[in-house]
Amino acid sequence: MKQITNILVFLGLLLIVSCNSDSTLQKYFVENTENKNFIALDISPSILNINKEKLSAEQSEALNSFDKMNILAFKRNDKNQAEYEVERTKVNTILKNPKYQQLMKFGSGKDGASVSYVGTDENIEEFVVYANRNENGFAVIRVLGKNMNPNNIMTLMTVLKESNIDMEQLKPLQQLIK
Repeated sequence: MKQITNILVFLGLLLIVSCNSDSTLQKYFVENTENKNFIALDISPSILNINKEKLSAEQSEALNSFDKMNILAFKRNDKNQAEYEVERTKVNTILKNPKYQQLMKFGSGKDGASVSYVGTDENIEEFVVYANRNENGFAVIRVLGKNMNPNNIMTLMTVLKESNIDMEQLKPLQQLIK
């Protein structure tokens, strides 16, 4: 009898763990990094080539809150239209999760973009930019950091204007634009 109880408890725990399989962008990135239809990039802050000595305290704080960017782009062509629709639907479904709070959305139908975030207004863990263009495909960009907030993001935009971006790290994305 004790063995049956132990087996039932084990199966119950297994069921609970397996049911907690909410899709997240992180899982989606991991699952599709090796897929031939996707281009995957991890970009570090070093891509900006910024002279940190010239930054103000506010700019340094904003730059230090930024850890990395993950980019996953689906390059659509005539042969993968069905898979493109499936993958686009998966990303849209993930982004509908209340965990991803939408800041803005523009465009309509199958062409457009959105910006969402994970966290609180004062402690943003992740910004998500999702852009979709029916002719080219779509891209999901995760901007990850620590203690990011909207002010840091706006300040980071001014830092980007002053940066000397290392285009070599972005070369794989050129395939998507062609």
